[in-house]
Amino acid sequence: MPRVRRPFVAVTTALAVCAGTALTLGAAAPAGAAPETAPRAGTGVRTASHTTDEPSLTGAGKLQRRPGDDVHFAFNAHGFADKASGTFYVSHHMDKKWGGYFKGRIDCLLTGGPVAVATGVVTEVKFTGAPGYPELGDIKGKRFGFTVLDDGRKDRLGYSWAIDGLPQNSVGKCESSAPFETLAKGDFRVRHWLPPRQTARD
Repeated sequence: MPRVRRPFVAVTTALAVCAGTALTLGAAAPAGAAPETAPRAGTGVRTASHTTDEPSLTGAGKLQRRPGDDVHFAFNAHGFADKASGTFYVSHHMDKKWGGYFKGRIDCLLTGGPVAVATGVVTEVKFTGAPGYPELGDIKGKRFGFTVLDDGRKDRLGYSWAIDGLPQNSVGKCESSAPFETLAKGDFRVRHWLPPRQTARD
């Protein structure tokens, strides 16, 4: 999320902020995946092992923010392009007064080296507002985008509401912003994979 001087929006396992606010998301494993393992602590997102060739975006992290502004994102996404599946979780809490989470299902995933772009549709929202803080509004059923740079030491993350500040406007599949946020802790893992291209024939 973009950084703003006022807090706004909460979501399940990841948090992001615009003007001093944060928001988080988490993703779960796709349909047809191998048996799931134990859920990641605090996210409700389960991880699963996959053996077939496919791109993936997994892991969870907390954004680098001021004390009292807690934003977390979590993903477990597998599969290529609009055949991808899985879950995401985003949470954001501000000053112990305002916040919550949202989560949903992944519907697109593309990778390029250490970068992954994913989108997902919100299926569940839980949010508590407070006087003087922004209102989240009804986002259930809307599609939002996420971008992750798996840098190894300091992963970065971006989201489709970077300019708007709050996740309100749906985007097309696999659309998001540059990964402008930095993780304070946690780890995202991007597995790059593309199907073989057909060679041109004379």
